[in-house]
Amino acid sequence: MRHLSNRVALVVLVTAWSVAAFGQATTPAPAPAATAPAASNNPSVMLLKEGHSESVRAKAAHALGEQGDLSTIPALDSALSDPSAKVRREVVLALGEFHQPQALPPLIKATRDLDGDVRVLAIQVLVGYYSGVGPSTGFTGFMKKNVKRVKGHFEPNYTKIDPGMVVDPTVIAALVATLKDTRTSEASQEAAKGLGILTAVSALPDLIAAAHSSDTDLSREALNSLAKIKDRSAGPKLLDLLDSPDKDVKRDTCVTLGILRTNEALPKLQSIYEAAVDPKDKAAAIEGLAYLGDKVSVPLFTKALWDEHKEIRQAAAEGLARAADPQCEGELSKAISVEKDNEVRLAMDFAFTALGKYDYLSAMIDDLGTKSRGDVARSYLTELARNPAFLPKLYPFLQSPDAGVRKRLCTVLMYSGDQGSLEQLDRLSHDRDGDVAAEALRAKRAIRVRQGSATPAATS
Repeated sequence: MRHLSNRVALVVLVTAWSVAAFGQATTPAPAPAATAPAASNNPSVMLLKEGHSESVRAKAAHALGEQGDLSTIPALDSALSDPSAKVRREVVLALGEFHQPQALPPLIKATRDLDGDVRVLAIQVLVGYYSGVGPSTGFTGFMKKNVKRVKGHFEPNYTKIDPGMVVDPTVIAALVATLKDTRTSEASQEAAKGLGILTAVSALPDLIAAAHSSDTDLSREALNSLAKIKDRSAGPKLLDLLDSPDKDVKRDTCVTLGILRTNEALPKLQSIYEAAVDPKDKAAAIEGLAYLGDKVSVPLFTKALWDEHKEIRQAAAEGLARAADPQCEGELSKAISVEKDNEVRLAMDFAFTALGKYDYLSAMIDDLGTKSRGDVARSYLTELARNPAFLPKLYPFLQSPDAGVRKRLCTVLMYSGDQGSLEQLDRLSHDRDGDVAAEALRAKRAIRVRQGSATPAATS
């Protein structure tokens, strides 16, 4: 019974987020429960307004978020003027619990708060309204700060909104304003990150400007977001950053230009790779080249299959997959026969599959169900599935006994499926695993949008 309840709750929550953001609601939002006290005499509202201690007011805001009574949003909005930053943070978290459009205007107001932490939190809640991934915090005073740059910035990060999801323009405008606000770098960085998650094409000029910032962390967040948005027009405007004096910005630019398919960068990337002494510089350059997948780089990729550094071998295999040159098959066969690293082997499976050697597809599907390589396998399969001839080869695996495989295949179809995928997803929308069923529903909605039956699809 508990499993069934969890499944129903998850499907309802995903549907609520999607309906709100896609603007496809067919019925009005439900009225507050009859047992909920009116806002005028709600005890928590009274505690929030009256001159109680900071701790009491903060707990009252938290309680209002748990109650979810829409009529209390104006009271929470007013509490954004509370003199205590602690109270205002709890108000922002409470507003994030509503998952309703009425909560957006006060959250937008909170992005202008005098306290930098409140601004960061408001951005996270606004972005989470659309992505379904909000700040992981409860009533503990505040979340841990997580906006500082981490080692391995371009480790796979797949968080972004579903294709076709419509974001309120006022939300994008608020994030752009925060991006430009120089009061605290943390809020600007969070805004840059959020614009990427929301695939905000309208913010391209501002993100390009931020990529040229002297603030390294802001520059890197902006580059990462431009890579998520994938609007190729941004690429030529980033070429100069290949000469950045900051090694991290230069490395991230190598990768971003590859993702954006900026072919003008190919000679410079190849030069950086060949001249680099630091393995991290070589890895970034060959990763950019791998995304470009130009046949002129095939000799470089083939030689790099034998490099001592696994990141370089992995990128080399990815480059061969995208170049799809049959002449590299022999060297790939030799390399995979001695390769010990599972991530590199997965990239080689990707290359063989791209060359039409479908015996390697099962190995990729097996990796799809793993925690360590599942998201990478998903990205490879999403890329392969853009070929209409390849797409049907995935359908038999939708019956996999592994729920993780079924769920990630739904995500692959969300980005690369077509009209013929809808029937396959119909069955999974009733899957015994609630997570799989919810993902199938998301995929069906996204495909219909991309097929032109609803609002235009967002760039993916």
